[in-house]
Amino acid sequence: MTGTTVHLAVYNTFADWEPGFATAHLTQQGHTVRTVGPTSGPVTTMGGTRVLPDLALDDLRPEDSALLVLTGASLWDTGDTLAPFARTARAFLDAGVPVAAICGATAGLAREGLLDDRVHTGAVSFYLAATGYAGGPHYTDADAVTDAGGPGAGALITAGPTEPVAFAREILGLLGVYGPQKLDAWYRLFHDSDASAYEVLQG
Repeated sequence: MTGTTVHLAVYNTFADWEPGFATAHLTQQGHTVRTVGPTSGPVTTMGGTRVLPDLALDDLRPEDSALLVLTGASLWDTGDTLAPFARTARAFLDAGVPVAAICGATAGLAREGLLDDRVHTGAVSFYLAATGYAGGPHYTDADAVTDAGGPGAGALITAGPTEPVAFAREILGLLGVYGPQKLDAWYRLFHDSDASAYEVLQG
């Protein structure tokens, strides 16, 4: 799947380091990454970077996207400001378009009920349990997890806050950016600093 458009949600306090491995390598491999904000107005990341979104959330349609990426943010745990992004994730999954969520965004999806029946992970099990969701039995203690979804439903990727490389691995694998051998090498290079993996990537 090359030349597709991936949408990255951006909002105040979003954790700007979490999607970087994924978006950088998607772009290098011919995909387009477009940012989606609550409105078309600028937002400020947790790292203090000012971002002007490419489009507003109300203008985002699942049929125009190959994937919606949701990162962590302080705002996920301080009210309902980001709830519209979780509702958009539901619309994507219902339309058969995948969603990838890391860190606090997993709690947002939990509150929306999107993790109740899917294999998933997050920061720790009790963090998600605090949302009151019903998905505890499906929690997996792993770096990152992809749930393929049922018939007509989009795949769902989840990851904990310390795993941006594993998060990217799942995204790159889902979108077919690298085959299994190169994807394994990519992960070994960027996660494990395994220099021998570089030759496989260049092959």
